[in-house]
Formats: sequence, structure tokens, C-alpha cells
Amino acid sequence: MDFRTMIKGYTETPISRHLILGLLSDYKSPNDKISELIKSKELISIRRGLYIIGPNVDLPSPEPFLIANHLRGPSYVSLESALSYWNMIPERTYEVSSVTLKTSKSYKNPVGRFSYKQVKAPYYSYGIKNIEYSSKQTVLIASREKALCDKIVLTPKINLRSIKQTFSFLTEDLRMDSETLSSLDINVLESWAPDAPKRSSLEMLIKTLKKQ
Repeated sequence: MDFRTMIKGYTETPISRHLILGLLSDYKSPNDKISELIKSKELISIRRGLYIIGPNVDLPSPEPFLIANHLRGPSYVSLESALSYWNMIPERTYEVSSVTLKTSKSYKNPVGRFSYKQVKAPYYSYGIKNIEYSSKQTVLIASREKALCDKIVLTPKINLRSIKQTFSFLTEDLRMDSETLSSLDINVLESWAPDAPKRSSLEMLIKTLKKQ
């Protein structure tokens, strides 16, 4: 059985070395075979012990957001990546930004750049949504409100102290429009604020949104 046939049912998510070794168990030297598959670009190593299918194999591959979920877990896509996904900011992003319970870390691999910033529980668990790209690809991503909170919480030197300053940050720095701001769910923001880092900044965000 060729490698493409072996791997066909697994390619829409990142693939562990353990799984590949199991599929290649009939080979005399499966580790050498993995090295050969990487060299021929049938496999791409995205970090130690984790792979995705390569461009020389005509099979579906995982979305970058799903790769981000698997590179460092537990984590969810957030910050500029989620704000852009929800069309809250006009910029497209070239790095996938995530939030994790683990220590902050960055990765650069053949797929792209991935960054992770740490927050603590219980704040971490709020506002995480499941987005289904396909029957085999479900991505964890911050809701619109959580992505904005994470941006405020995790950006150094952002301390919101007045409605004027907050409105300027939202509309000038992030370039959000009034329609986006008025559509945010203030109730969920109020429920998260007591457990959030930079609580006073999030409370100022809530006051500002109530003025819209």
C-alpha cells in the first residue's frame, strides 16, 4: 500500500509521529521512511513530532487556524487573527495569533508564523467558539467580544481610563466602525470582567460601548 492510500483518512488534521509510525509499521525502518517523505515533500514537519500532508500529495490539508490549535494546546485563535476573521478590523493578518493556558511562545514553520500569549483560568475559557470548516476540521476561535477583550488584555501599555481614549483606541487604532461596536454583546462582557486581567480597562470598554 502506498503512503497516499495509508494516510488518506487523516490528512485534514495535523498528524502525530506516533500515528505515522503505526501506519508505517511494515517498513523495516519507519523513521528513515519519514525522513524520506519529508525530503520528497509528501510530509511537512510543523514542529517536533507533528506533521501535515505535503504539497506533493493531492489530499486535503488542515486550515492554518486548525494547525494553530494543534501546535500548542490548549489554545484558541484570537487577537488580530480572530478580529480579522470576524471582519471587525480591515487588515488581513500574516501571523496566526492565539491565546493559551501555557506559557507564551512563537513558532515559524513552512506553513507560516504562529504566536501564543498566555492568560489564566477562568478568563481563558470564556467566549470560545467552534467553527466547522469541514466534517473533519473544527477550529477553536475567540468570539468577537473575546477577541477584542484579548486584544486589550494582552497588548502591553494599553490601559483604558476614559471613554474618549477608549473610543479613539477602537475607531482609530483598531479602525472598527460604529456598526461593529454597536453589535457587540455588552452582557457577556460584563459577565467576564470580574475574572479578567485589566479589569478596569474592560469596564471602561463596557462604559464606552453603552454610549454607542
